[in-house]
Amino acid sequence: MPQMPDKMIPILRNAMRMFRDDNEIMDPIKAERMLMGLSGGIMEHLVEGRVKREDVFLHEFKAALLRPSRRLIPGTVLYLHGGGYCTGGLEYATWFGKLIAATVGARTLCPAYRLAPEHPFPAALEDALKAYRYLLERYPEEKITLMGESAGGGLCFALCLRLKEEGLPQPEGVVAASPWTDLTLSGASYEINREKDPSLNREKLVIFADSYARETATDFPLCSPLFGDLSGLPESRIYVGGHEILLDDSVKMAEALLKAGCAVSLTVAEEMWHVYLFYNLRKFRGHILEIADFLRSKLA
Repeated sequence: MPQMPDKMIPILRNAMRMFRDDNEIMDPIKAERMLMGLSGGIMEHLVEGRVKREDVFLHEFKAALLRPSRRLIPGTVLYLHGGGYCTGGLEYATWFGKLIAATVGARTLCPAYRLAPEHPFPAALEDALKAYRYLLERYPEEKITLMGESAGGGLCFALCLRLKEEGLPQPEGVVAASPWTDLTLSGASYEINREKDPSLNREKLVIFADSYARETATDFPLCSPLFGDLSGLPESRIYVGGHEILLDDSVKMAEALLKAGCAVSLTVAEEMWHVYLFYNLRKFRGHILEIADFLRSKLA
């Protein structure tokens, strides 16, 4: 799998900072949708030919079911993409989903859940639940794991809470990359890392949170799983950049999971930005391989 050389780290950091600063004078949702669509189309070429894709229609939304061309282990990774619940889409999700499928060697389902503000809460959560039910029905004898980044990471934990409500089986494990678990934006890292974070600013996240929650309180556990009853959730692995304004969303979530009696590990990549795993940097290739080993162990 092609990896991005470490010399690209300062170049990427500067490019993200320029876009973040320019983005302050643009409609952040439109700008982010444009950027994520472009990045998904470009990055997908890195895994072209290594994964086979089947498009699946699940009521109001589409999903991509990805199968690695070589070595398929049983079970499925349900991958929930990020984008502040307002941006992203099938091609964006498919790029990182292909990296997961090829590295883990497992079938990966990438739903393009409905986005706010057109479809506010609980649309994304209901679509994630439909995708999970689809896997339970199509592969009743096989295991499921969850992975998500940013809002998708928070959505993984919200889905686990919803599964508890529905009396449905929990996934075997959860991997969350830079999860957005607190839509109230209460973490101290929003201020501490304000100048260090090259990719995010609080102002944009306020717009995303308001667009998604709409009439729902942002501290409602199915919006912000940090405030939910986390007892009984599966083992989780959380990865986050040390320079993110969302750092505390990961740190507090790990602490809350431990307090609830759940198994969890937290990895902080010092001086790194939001969802650094997305870029498949050679310096952090070990983190990708750790994730692959964890998911394989849970699907076995």
